[in-house]
Amino acid sequence: HVQLVESGGGSVQAGGSLRLSCAASGDISGGYCMAWFRQPPGKEREAVAVYDRDGSSSYGDSVKGRFTVSKDNAKSILYLQMNILKPDDTAMYYCAAYRNGYICPIEWNNSDLYWYWGRGTQVTVS
Repeated sequence: HVQLVESGGGSVQAGGSLRLSCAASGDISGGYCMAWFRQPPGKEREAVAVYDRDGSSSYGDSVKGRFTVSKDNAKSILYLQMNILKPDDTAMYYCAAYRNGYICPIEWNNSDLYWYWGRGTQVTVS
């Protein structure tokens, strides 16, 4: 079992930047495929980015070129650097982890496949 805690959200003006963090704890020895999702008010959850156990990453079309996902393996922290933020980026951002010891699923953007979730951190862009 693993616990995920997000932080770093806040309010920012359009064009600004934020960096989100997701701290993982618990049974993390096998390594995890980890992802960021977001859910705007009144809308469905959307995949933002994924970071696989081998260091590879993928992004949702709406954030490509603006967001960067990275991971500090020593600290077990997943990051999401968000640049050139737009009002459409306003959402609750969630960190998720797939099965312990497994690489990311092909359908990495399918939120139903993830086993563990954080409680989220709010990002508001005005």
